[in-house]
Amino acid sequence: MGSSLHTIVFFVIAISVLVSVHEFGHFWVARRCGVKVEVFSIGFGRELFGWTDRRGTRWRVSALPLGGYVRFFGDADATSALPDGTICMTDAERQVSYQGQSVAKRSAIAAAGPIANFLLAIALFFGLFITLGQPFTAPVVDTVSPGSAAEAAGLRQGDRFLAVDGRSVESFEDLRLYMRLNQGTPVSVEIERDGKPLTVEVTPTVTEIDDGQGGKQKIGLLGVAPAGVEFKERGFFDSIWYATREVGTVVHVTATAVGQMIGGTRGTEELGGPLRIADMSGRMARAGLENFIWLIAALSVNLGLFNLLPVPMLDGGHLLFYAFEAMRGRPLGERIQEFGFRIGLAMVLTLMVFATWNDLVQLRVVDFISRLFT
Repeated sequence: MGSSLHTIVFFVIAISVLVSVHEFGHFWVARRCGVKVEVFSIGFGRELFGWTDRRGTRWRVSALPLGGYVRFFGDADATSALPDGTICMTDAERQVSYQGQSVAKRSAIAAAGPIANFLLAIALFFGLFITLGQPFTAPVVDTVSPGSAAEAAGLRQGDRFLAVDGRSVESFEDLRLYMRLNQGTPVSVEIERDGKPLTVEVTPTVTEIDDGQGGKQKIGLLGVAPAGVEFKERGFFDSIWYATREVGTVVHVTATAVGQMIGGTRGTEELGGPLRIADMSGRMARAGLENFIWLIAALSVNLGLFNLLPVPMLDGGHLLFYAFEAMRGRPLGERIQEFGFRIGLAMVLTLMVFATWNDLVQLRVVDFISRLFT
């Protein structure tokens, strides 16, 4: 019971932080574009408590703490358009409404949410690097596993990795990340041996490992080990640079993994939903505050990326509509927008159901229920 409560508490904290920052991005830019914000809500459903600021925005904390939203003046639905496609307002009301803004301002407001998530991730990584240091291991081989892909390629103790398929390797963590994403495809590896550059071709071995949540994950393994992990101190500006670089790494890893799932080279069982996020939140919090912060930073990047997908209903879908509007000189028809919204809603719900089913399988809930009736 205590473990479950611990998981729920930290899951709520993680989701509330991520969504609040995302919505605050929309709110902050909207205010600067002159849009009136009627409601800023943390959570959904019945209001538990709140207050109204001097500019008329109702700040509220609601009963269901699984997200949040910002409602602009004049909004009637998720596409920010009135049901009949018209905007029946006075000139003064139109000036402070979301629909009455230019395409550029509406695009900026829509993009501000995902951008806020990326900035949050940079800030969290920055805080970790400047206080605790950055996890760092020199990309030098200490041992080569017998029968491994590294041994087959002729790698030796003391070899220093320089690049993998043209992407520079600054630490052993970089190398491990590149290899984990590989699904048995040959890669070109640049190394330094006895002070001289050398290029070898390696085909990582695809191996199934426990993902820490009762499921399996396919990763590529090279079969080399470093001397050990260190924490390298970073200065103020170095911390900003490496924090930004870390966000770029998370973007690259996520995009590559999703591309492999679409291409069929990686299983979709690795796609997780809210239950797995809750489980990870509890595990990381128990492992230490720094691990929990690292998880929030990674999830923030993924939330930003997800919302940039060109799917109607998401921020990326709004940006897609605004791009068409900018090219045509007028908005898309109300019927087209409504049709797009329905498709987007169906896609998002389907993805949520699929991810939740994966969670139930990977966390062995389905197996537990089936054993109750056998």
